[in-house]
Amino acid sequence: MKKIQELYDGDRPREKLKHKGPAALKDHELLAVLIGKGTRGRDVLSLSRELASLLNEEPERIDFKRLRSLHGMGDAKTAQILAALELGRRLLLKERRSLRSAEDVWNELREYAGRQREHFLLLTLDGASRLIRKRVISIGTLNQSLVHPREVFAEAITDRAAGVIVAHNHPSGQCFPSREDRRVTERLREAGRLLGIEVLDHVILTREGWYSFSEEGEL
Repeated sequence: MKKIQELYDGDRPREKLKHKGPAALKDHELLAVLIGKGTRGRDVLSLSRELASLLNEEPERIDFKRLRSLHGMGDAKTAQILAALELGRRLLLKERRSLRSAEDVWNELREYAGRQREHFLLLTLDGASRLIRKRVISIGTLNQSLVHPREVFAEAITDRAAGVIVAHNHPSGQCFPSREDRRVTERLREAGRLLGIEVLDHVILTREGWYSFSEEGEL
């Protein structure tokens, strides 16, 4: 991988953005523009590539502490990146998608359908069933101790959500709920009733399709 000093002037991120527009830049190049410069022993492109990888792998788990832990990321750079991410999120919220069916949910979360470990996911919705935010709540075998209503509804309350949809993938490819899936669903539904936040659906995801508790009359 070349360092920024080794690039032709026209290939450097700022110059490239200036002459070709932001759409021509790769993710790490856009991050390099935001970061500005590297530190002693850490070139800006090396840092931006690591940051891009982190954002792609764990987008829902990015916070100040996590970014600050990267070599070369000081308080100022960390704040710049988090501010840019939040601004982008707010702009996207103005064009929120409506989730009206389990198929919509599957399309929204299809990147998780083929994962080798179970991911339990939360979609928070406003009163018009428009997506507010999606999050990974836990990773591992689904059970009642791993998926606690506290984690689910704390996020929903933060988003001021009217309702939530939960989902998880089945690495086995079997598109049918287990006994534990049903226990977790019932527990979440009861907690939602107490808090006034409706659990609209629980969707099981596989590469080939989905199972919807709502559409099957189990919610």
